[in-house]
Amino acid sequence: MSSSERKSNLLAKETSPYLLQHACNPVEWYPWGALAFEKARSEEKPVFLSVGYSTCHWCHVMERESFENDAIAEALNRSFVSVKVDREERPDIDRLYMTYVQATTGGGGWPMSVWLTPELKPFFGGTYFPPKDRYGKPGFLTLLLSIERAWKEDRQRLLSAADGTTEQLESLTRQIPGTATLDETVFHHAAKTFAELFDSSDGGFGNAPKFPQPSILDFLLAYAYYTGNEHAREMALFTLRKMDSGGIHDHLGIENLGGGGFARYSTDERWHVPHFEKMLYDNAQLAVLAAHAYQITGEHRYADLADDILNYVLCDMTDSRGGFYSAEDADSFPEKKSPEKKEGAFYTWSRQEIETLLDPLEADIFCFVYGVEADGNALDDPHLEFTGQNILYRKHDMQQAAEQFSMTQEAFSDAIANAREKLLKARIARPRPHLDDKILTSWNGLMISAFSKASSAFRSQRYLDAAKKAADFILDNLYDAKKGRLLRRYRKGTRGIEGKADDYAFFIQGLLDLYEASSENRYLNMAAQLMEKQLELFFDSESGGFYNAVADDTSLPFRMKEDYDGAEPSPNSVNTISLYRLADMIDRDDFREAADRTITFFSKTLNENGRQLPCMLKAAMLPFFGSRQIIFAGNRQHEIMKNLQGATGKVYLPDTFIIHADEHDECTTPFLSEIARLTKESAAYVCGGNTCGLPVTDGEKLEKLLSPAAAPGNKKGA
Repeated sequence: MSSSERKSNLLAKETSPYLLQHACNPVEWYPWGALAFEKARSEEKPVFLSVGYSTCHWCHVMERESFENDAIAEALNRSFVSVKVDREERPDIDRLYMTYVQATTGGGGWPMSVWLTPELKPFFGGTYFPPKDRYGKPGFLTLLLSIERAWKEDRQRLLSAADGTTEQLESLTRQIPGTATLDETVFHHAAKTFAELFDSSDGGFGNAPKFPQPSILDFLLAYAYYTGNEHAREMALFTLRKMDSGGIHDHLGIENLGGGGFARYSTDERWHVPHFEKMLYDNAQLAVLAAHAYQITGEHRYADLADDILNYVLCDMTDSRGGFYSAEDADSFPEKKSPEKKEGAFYTWSRQEIETLLDPLEADIFCFVYGVEADGNALDDPHLEFTGQNILYRKHDMQQAAEQFSMTQEAFSDAIANAREKLLKARIARPRPHLDDKILTSWNGLMISAFSKASSAFRSQRYLDAAKKAADFILDNLYDAKKGRLLRRYRKGTRGIEGKADDYAFFIQGLLDLYEASSENRYLNMAAQLMEKQLELFFDSESGGFYNAVADDTSLPFRMKEDYDGAEPSPNSVNTISLYRLADMIDRDDFREAADRTITFFSKTLNENGRQLPCMLKAAMLPFFGSRQIIFAGNRQHEIMKNLQGATGKVYLPDTFIIHADEHDECTTPFLSEIARLTKESAAYVCGGNTCGLPVTDGEKLEKLLSPAAAPGNKKGA
């Protein structure tokens, strides 16, 4: 019986695209919740928990192999209560049980498979399991039958094991608060560690598979700013350049047409063969890094890179009402009538197809620039997924290519632009990968930051409008004004799920970046309100630090504190920076104290293994090296003000917060009110160390005042 002919299970009533993908499985799936847990307790059955997300390649494989298999479904339905969770909707559940899987198996990933007692205590887990014994793994059906037998014949052993692992997990949530103070060596040691891991040939850190790791790159740029360490800066810039040139970057981005952006990670060390799914959070963070790289170097290649990413998001990942979608799949049908999806089918090319679509000279030029070979350029792919196909990467730069074909730079640029446009239009006609069109508050916050920062760096009204539209969408649809709380997910008119710590942290950061770019006080006021609510819901008032879920969430056995800046930064790291920003902007000593206590709580980790929390190290630099404020006052539409704001946007300023003085705003301080009252036209004040300089009305002078060498506490040459 095909899946389309089967009766749907309970997941058909859900909103998550991932859960809906499993709605017609023969498995009697339940969503995470009381109904499933009551069934497990009343029938004394273990819970089989399967966690993944809708654009996950191996999740698709396991569904096709196992969850569509009638024999496997019969075993699951007979002896287990099967629960599906979308990790993007419930990162708190995912984090809890992923910690267990990593601790007991030494690895992790998705799909995640965990067996729980009816009290939700884990006793066995792993990731992908093949349907039959292979790859050195037990077959899924074999495993189910083994657990079924053990549950009947030796249940007490499983329950005892579950009690023991749960106690260990709980001990992790009760991390002993740090008490150490940080000194300058913690920053130098982390930078040295990253230098030791750095791949000087291809960029990035460590071996394949390689992930972008934007939190590390962000730390290195900030560290170089404060210390003058050129090697740290070059590690970050070199990695960005290598990723830009590699196959992990979609090279067919065309303004207003779409394409572009970055895939999730590279399966090889040289960024050539990607895992083709595209995630909003990766692209948001990489766009910020590209904008920062442009501010640091003035090199247009970084501005072009940021524009490419943001154009991709606007064209392919933006809802008509302004919110940003979550992800695009790696898999798609090679042709419209193909029976099975294939990874990378949307993005790869044969040389013959390119020669058919382009004029002969265009084809030669394009293939020379992007490394296209007659037999395919992915011959070293260990899985042989792309035999005969080409993954586009920038093999030669434009100047080299123009010289190779004896063309002027202008003529060559026109030829390559025509070729890229023709190929993108042909690609658009292919079956597209699945789009996960849910809108998450957390990831939208990251992208609001990206558009806001890019709007300042490039003086782009288009980017500022996109940031404002997205922020207003979240406030209109995912903010409960009566409770003062955020919700997490919106999809097709339906909103739900209580906001998690990352929703508050990333959205507050986005609002602060948008306030600095737009000068609209409403975004600052909302950021302050949400920070107050976040402290109430998530902050550990006894020890410091933020839990990842609210105290009144009864669906979790216990809460955890995120202590790792991975693909996404930890809410603790992002919150620490935002607390310092708000403390400076609206004179809130309680916010500064919460930031200090968060750093102190994680001080042991920072001192012993700082590379685990590079984003928090960046936050810790603020009180150590000192911060500055730029106060804009006067007519915000005046030409002087626009020049001053333009000068600020040109400079990379990790230690500097922008404040718009307004004597009538609810968040303003007496000091700012006085500045606003005394400023007759438009001016900027650079403040630091409890003192402010004289008013500045010239953009060039302001730019000089903002140079890294003029920053308080700067330790150039460290």
